[in-house]
Amino acid sequence: MTLDRMKRGQRCRILSIPSELIRAQALRFGIAEGEVVTCCEVIPAGPVVISKNRQEIAIGRGLARQIEVEGSF
Repeated sequence: MTLDRMKRGQRCRILSIPSELIRAQALRFGIAEGEVVTCCEVIPAGPVVISKNRQEIAIGRGLARQIEVEGSF
């Protein structure tokens, strides 16, 4: 499953971030492989809002579509 497929309130673990460029972009947001995040909001045709350590981060659909995640926690 990819990050853009998460539903509101769902928790998941980041499994893989495919390319160096995308990994660098995700690290700027404080997101790395192995991190557990919670989906706060999925805005139709817009970003996916996730939270990690009480910080909310809006991830664009293009980036979210390329981040592999593992089910609910």
